[in-house]
Amino acid sequence: MTEPTACLSDNPETGVRHDWSRAEVGALFELPFNELLFQAQTLHRRHFDPNAVQISTLLSIKTGGCPEDCKYCPQSVHYDTGLEPEALMDVDAVVSAARRAREAGASRFCMGAAWRNPKGKNFERVLEMVGRVRAEGLETCATLGMLDAEQSRQLKVAGLDYYNHNLDTSPEFYGEIISTRTWDDRIDTLTHVREAGINVCCGGIVGMGEGRADRVSLLCELAGLPEHPGSVPINRLVKVEGTPLDHEADIDAFEFVRTIAVARILMPESYVRLSAGRTEMTDEMQALCFFAGANSIFYGEKLLTTGNPDTANDDALFERLGLHPA
Repeated sequence: MTEPTACLSDNPETGVRHDWSRAEVGALFELPFNELLFQAQTLHRRHFDPNAVQISTLLSIKTGGCPEDCKYCPQSVHYDTGLEPEALMDVDAVVSAARRAREAGASRFCMGAAWRNPKGKNFERVLEMVGRVRAEGLETCATLGMLDAEQSRQLKVAGLDYYNHNLDTSPEFYGEIISTRTWDDRIDTLTHVREAGINVCCGGIVGMGEGRADRVSLLCELAGLPEHPGSVPINRLVKVEGTPLDHEADIDAFEFVRTIAVARILMPESYVRLSAGRTEMTDEMQALCFFAGANSIFYGEKLLTTGNPDTANDDALFERLGLHPA
């Protein structure tokens, strides 16, 4: 079998494709580790400063009480994780958090709410948050659950730059993780957001018991969207006691790095973000991820219900690696 190359594309100048087959993506995963990282780094340098990392902050603006049954999530009402639900935050408090994030070096501020879908006055308050955070000079991002076309339009008018709605896992494995919303529900929300002119932030979670074939399938689905997501968060499962996945075996570190590298090759113009699970990564593992093409992180505040690495630790790591904020 001929080994795939990073330039395997109908557009050799950019390397951008939307027609990757599962066989091709599987072949990338099978490459020798150094060859895979070389190809990923080559494409990464074509599209980005290899030493620049985008810094985002994610704040949970409404925590817990979610009716969905996602098996990885401590915010679900279906699981007893000891999490105390919190109502939607005051607008001024969110704006204050955004200012702190900007002063700490963040360029994007993400607001996450544990809802199936936003409704009524709560949605109106989020629209105000979006407008005021954007007025602080930050890119705005939100993850609020499912959206319809009109809600997407209103968020665009309010000034939302990015909407996060992950596919989570492959369509084949999806039913093992979530039963309260369908794969098609997620695709519908992504379609509404994209048609409203909002940039899509969409990725998945690895280490939930899926096999490599599922990781291949997930990345194929992401790369096969009509437009590649502007940001692709690759989450490493955070095991929370009380959730059905709290005893799941850790994904192999090299397999995680391979997933980052393949995401970079498939979506060369997207930001590939180290998201949940970064707290448990060693500095050395993070460095490999950056070399493999990750160029975005969450920094400070709270990554929904799990803490981010301390900002001082991140600053020290950036200095050791010669990285700088994008």
